[in-house]
Amino acid sequence: MPETGEGGRRLSGTLSQLRLRETLRDLQDRIEVLIGTRDKMDGLLDAVLAVASGLELDTTLRRIVQAAVDLVEARYGALGVLGADGGPLAEFVYQGIDEPTRELIGPLPEGHGLLGLVIDEAKPLRLEEISSHPASVGFPANHPPMHSFLGVPVRVRDEVFGNLYLTEKRDGEAFTDDDEVIVQALAAAAGIAIENAHLYQQARARQRWLGATSEVTTELLGGTDPVDALDLIAGRALELTGADATMLALPGDGRLDIDEDDEEPDELTVTVCAGFRADELTGFRMSVGETVPGSVYRDRTPRRVAELALAADRGYGPSLVVPLRAGDRTSGVLIAVREPGAPPFETSQLPVLASFADQAALALQLAAQQQAARERDVLSDRDRIARDLHDHVIQRLFAVGLAMQSTQRRAKAPEVQQRLQDSIDQLHEIVHEIRTAIFDLHGGAAGEVRLRHRLHEAIAELTDNAPLHPTVSMSGTLDTVPSQLAEQVEAVVREAVSNAVRHASAATVSVSVAVRDGMVQVSVADDGNGLPEHVSPSGLGNLRERAEASGGTFTLESRPGAGVRVDWSAPLH
Repeated sequence: MPETGEGGRRLSGTLSQLRLRETLRDLQDRIEVLIGTRDKMDGLLDAVLAVASGLELDTTLRRIVQAAVDLVEARYGALGVLGADGGPLAEFVYQGIDEPTRELIGPLPEGHGLLGLVIDEAKPLRLEEISSHPASVGFPANHPPMHSFLGVPVRVRDEVFGNLYLTEKRDGEAFTDDDEVIVQALAAAAGIAIENAHLYQQARARQRWLGATSEVTTELLGGTDPVDALDLIAGRALELTGADATMLALPGDGRLDIDEDDEEPDELTVTVCAGFRADELTGFRMSVGETVPGSVYRDRTPRRVAELALAADRGYGPSLVVPLRAGDRTSGVLIAVREPGAPPFETSQLPVLASFADQAALALQLAAQQQAARERDVLSDRDRIARDLHDHVIQRLFAVGLAMQSTQRRAKAPEVQQRLQDSIDQLHEIVHEIRTAIFDLHGGAAGEVRLRHRLHEAIAELTDNAPLHPTVSMSGTLDTVPSQLAEQVEAVVREAVSNAVRHASAATVSVSVAVRDGMVQVSVADDGNGLPEHVSPSGLGNLRERAEASGGTFTLESRPGAGVRVDWSAPLH
């Protein structure tokens, strides 16, 4: 009995030691699990901090892939970024495959097979063997072998931005539940980091667009020719959109015009172009009724298209087409194009480019209006100086000449008569030189003969050798009268003044030409004997026909012994 009792105690002690060892071993395993979990949590925290530390989108995407590979000990990792409207993968950021192998594999994945399944279902997918899944389509030639797979969607504001793919766990085992939970947590943090990077990228883009808008406005309001500023607009749009070419197409023959015009043009002409084939595209004409730019010009609505056809032989890939809107008027369209097959423009680029085009159009309009105002001020000053010369200096010289002619007739000595005649001739030369100066003041740019100049020349030509004295008054923006109407006005003045010189027996003739209230008005009056009966009606009939053809009016008032007055008017447009 004692021996049995002793053996029992020994056996009981041995069992207790075994249970203790087992308990300690289990406790050690649990401690190791806790340590491993803590290490993974620490790794996840470090990964989240690393992912969130950058604001550049490309850098952020690469950090996400690297962090996921490190956390679950995968050999390969990738982040597929979805294209517009959830289409094929627009970007594929990978880790674990070197560049020589990447070149041997060929094109990057577009989202088919298992990758497409994760895209379509937008939920995690974990496999022990890739090839065993029905959606697997195999790997291309030269692709490294892959077996285990873990795919997790990355969401930004509840929308799937892309998917995180991991393959080949380093120990040869399958990915675990813990791996899936960790990668999902990383994907959630990645979504926040991607959104921050997007916001930062958009803020920088807006800053660049605002800088470009400010540059264009400063150049225009600083006195730069509006036509030269079109090159600056096209260049900045090319740089900021990442397009292959940008074009500014203006209505009609492509001239920049701020005047209101209710008529819709049949064509748009590429006035300036930046980027590839710029020389070839400049001057190209496109139909308003049959092209996307024409539709944008008509309905003033920006468009983003996958393909753009300007003509049968003019096709482009992704394009942005926006109108140049200033108030309720459209002065043209701005077009940004890429080559066929190029990546599409981002949806966010369209409103930004449209806003830039609107601001540029407004700056163009303000600059053109300022330039027109400066020209009107210069013309007004010239008119005032010319008026003073004509109404004061020439009149006084003319009076002096008449007095000298009267004195010459009374002089007895031939020498005195000759000296007086020489002086009279010099006065005529002085008057002619002053009239030439007046014409130059009324004239426009070098090589351009404007309406004021032409009218003064015509009146001087008809009255220089005539016995009557002309008085000329001109007001308003005569030099902006359209060329065809200007020819009509000159013809009317010539006909009316010619009649006064040849038939009126008048001492004076008064010519008034003015632009006011959208009309050009001509009035010619003399102090002669009235309209003779034998005057041919053909000339007066021409005046009436010209008025009717121009949509204007013609009146003739003949007062026997008190002269003739002709009034002729026509609308500017």
